Amino acid sequence: MADTNNIAALSFELDSLTLSAITCGNKNQQPVLCLHGYLDNAASFLPLMQEIVQQKTQKSDLLSDKYVIALDWPGHGHSDHRSVGAHYHFFDYVSDLVALFALNNWPAIDIVAHSMGAMVASAFAAAFPEKVKSLTLIDSFGFICAPAEQTTKQLRQGILSRVKSVKPTRTFSEDIAVKARLHVSDLKVDHAKLIVQRSLIEVKDQSGNISAVGEASVLYRWRSDPRLRTVSLYRLSQEQGQQLFSDIKCPLQLIYGDKGMDMVATGLAHFSSCVSHLTTNKLTGGHHVHMEQTEELVHLLSNFFSEIQTSV
Repeated sequence: MADTNNIAALSFELDSLTLSAITCGNKNQQPVLCLHGYLDNAASFLPLMQEIVQQKTQKSDLLSDKYVIALDWPGHGHSDHRSVGAHYHFFDYVSDLVALFALNNWPAIDIVAHSMGAMVASAFAAAFPEKVKSLTLIDSFGFICAPAEQTTKQLRQGILSRVKSVKPTRTFSEDIAVKARLHVSDLKVDHAKLIVQRSLIEVKDQSGNISAVGEASVLYRWRSDPRLRTVSLYRLSQEQGQQLFSDIKCPLQLIYGDKGMDMVATGLAHFSSCVSHLTTNKLTGGHHVHMEQTEELVHLLSNFFSEIQTSV
């Protein structure tokens, strides 16, 4: 594993909240923005960054002209939670990106996005094409859609889930947290640990001391906002999703795992005809294939970015 000393922390002060990130590369170079999936965090891109750092050490770095930034979405990782009374509407994440780009005065840049992050990035690229140079989607294609006749049911379920949402008080060890994450994903143990460690916060007792079980194990609770687990109040119709996808004008690359999410095949069936500039790459791996196949991912990204630069 590469030396993580070349991977740094970063934060962005937006008007209403602070977003955290991890970075590697030369901050004076063009950024590549990496966007994680639902209930993940920026650490899902740590293996990619470690691969980039390792290749640079070996003088074979293929992304030397980039500054890679992996963002924690609001409510995830080390980023702030949304304010009291707010919720996590899908399109609010698009608004977060607009604010982030305005803060940094970024030109059109490359975006690499996984799962939920890929859906947000797709909507962002459609609505703000002048801000996206290229878009790489990882094990996600299209949007989660529902028939119009399910609108009322979706609304009811969403509102009721908010009523049931409570702040978690249960504490647990890191090992228990990792096992819980493994139970609901296809993550490998080492990769689950990376994401979980950034998702936990130590619990202190009334004296301000770190709580512990026995003499060695520290107790934690989830750092992520419990409101993230509420049900969305709405879903796009397939027609709305296709209309959005048809407005993605930048070069588009899909990288997915052969054991990844079924939604990729469904998305290709429903949305691929909406774009005429799509490159697809299937790798051996699951939903978090970007954590499993880092060397191949670096090559695919480098080739994709090079082809774009050549065509300009």
